[in-house]
Amino acid sequence: MNLKNPSPRDIALVKTLLFALCLLPLGWLVAGFCADVLRINPFGLPDEVLGANPVETVIRDLGDWALRFLLITLTVTPLRKLTGMHWLVRLRRMLGLFAFFYALLHFNIYLGLDQSYDWSEIAKDIFKRPFITIGMLTFVLLIPLAATSNQAALRAIGGKAWMRLHQLVYPLSVCAVLHYWWMVKLDTTQPAIYAGVLSILLMVRVRDYWRRLRQRY
Repeated sequence: MNLKNPSPRDIALVKTLLFALCLLPLGWLVAGFCADVLRINPFGLPDEVLGANPVETVIRDLGDWALRFLLITLTVTPLRKLTGMHWLVRLRRMLGLFAFFYALLHFNIYLGLDQSYDWSEIAKDIFKRPFITIGMLTFVLLIPLAATSNQAALRAIGGKAWMRLHQLVYPLSVCAVLHYWWMVKLDTTQPAIYAGVLSILLMVRVRDYWRRLRQRY
């Protein structure tokens, strides 16, 4: 495979492999949940795969993967520029949709398994706990990006409007990191790493913006 200029067939193969890899975290969580909660364990997994509170583990891990996929999506553009592998941009939509997919599961399992769709308790949670508040905001901001991720939406709203809308990815990424940071009570090492990665990705974009601005004037 020519990494600089792969054939359409090679790109299709990469997309297929990437799709399968992106589903692996979900597969592991489903297998662990079945083993721990449903007592269905055809894979011979150890006891308490997901720990003493499997529902909380599933919610947190889905949220972690949503954030990881969001950061990976933001990495595509600088990596493309750094390596000259411009075809990487064809993977960005899939990665962004997987970020939304895991966020959607994270959100729905919180509503269903954790809160049992008790809307009064959910409302109290949103207003009482800041990390829930900003988490809800993050998810709401993700919805229009996922809904307009197709070519039909791009043609319908126009390229410039589409670009402006999809710049929401930057504030919502900050909100996602804050959601995770505020949720963690003791060891903030992992959210600090995510915050550092996001800071680098944002600084690269600010640098590129100023370069373009200077060239223009």
